[in-house]
Amino acid sequence: MKTLLPTSTAGSLPKPSWLAEPEKLWSPWKLENQALIEGKQDALRVALQEQKKAGIDIVSDGEQTRQHFVTTFIEHLEGVDFEKRKTVKIRDRYDVSVPSVVGTVSRPNAIFVNDAKFLRAQTDKPIKWALPGPMTMVDTLYDDHYKSRKDLAWEFAKILNQEAKELESAGVDIIQFDEPAFNVFFDEVNSWGIACLEKAIEGLKCETVVHICYGYGIKANTDWKESLGSEWRQYEEVFPNLQHSNIDIISLECHNSSVPIELLELVRGKKIMVGAIDVASNTIETPEEVAATLRKALKYVDADKLYPSTNCGMAPLSREVARGKLNALQAGAEIVRKELTT
Repeated sequence: MKTLLPTSTAGSLPKPSWLAEPEKLWSPWKLENQALIEGKQDALRVALQEQKKAGIDIVSDGEQTRQHFVTTFIEHLEGVDFEKRKTVKIRDRYDVSVPSVVGTVSRPNAIFVNDAKFLRAQTDKPIKWALPGPMTMVDTLYDDHYKSRKDLAWEFAKILNQEAKELESAGVDIIQFDEPAFNVFFDEVNSWGIACLEKAIEGLKCETVVHICYGYGIKANTDWKESLGSEWRQYEEVFPNLQHSNIDIISLECHNSSVPIELLELVRGKKIMVGAIDVASNTIETPEEVAATLRKALKYVDADKLYPSTNCGMAPLSREVARGKLNALQAGAEIVRKELTT
């Protein structure tokens, strides 16, 4: 029987301190060679156990095997030079030193497929795997070759499609594409961003998600959010076209955000991952707070299409806080399940 309101995380979980420095993005590995491979697998087991213990319905690797949600994928591609770096403004809000595209991009080997097979072997639950979206990949690089964001994104979409098909074959049930850039570059999203995303999911039979949030709970993102005023209406710009796209599930930030919940009306009919956990705060939500967010969403999303989740990844949080938030997510979803079935 299909689970009503199946819970999941939108992305990362904190890494154990023996693998990488905790509560930090881009934290370097503390292990090397075979010890690193085994350490990543052990961390994946721990992340899976945390999710199982909390009762999370759709589990993931917690992104334990990668340093960063975009750059770890790019590191495995041909045509990108990590030594040749330039400073660019990412997501139109903060400067970062990034690698350069210096030639035709290609994927010589599968990137996350062995990790996904390992996760699949550890659990009978549905598994979700996250990949960077084409536009967000472009926005995390300096392009010294294609000289066209659209052309580079299209090449990345083809590469992502190769990886996604192999992940599906490895037993992944849901493939999520992380596109925070969709909340920034609206004209590009509507003119070619969604088309690139559809290229990335071409031919897939598993479910697909586009995750569009306002970013991790790091200062650059929280400062930006404070500048957006009392209503964050960015989703309004892209939801109408996403509603007509082939993407199955749309993931967005709801709890402790200023997103008007009625914007969900623009994607009625789609499955929605509703972010009911604030990843920019160390305060652990109460189950009732989670339930309140889900009840608001249910005015615009049919119950069989609502997937309670976190706003974004929890890598910058402590393991204790992340564990508490997972428990609250599941407990809040259970409150609403009972209301819907009694």
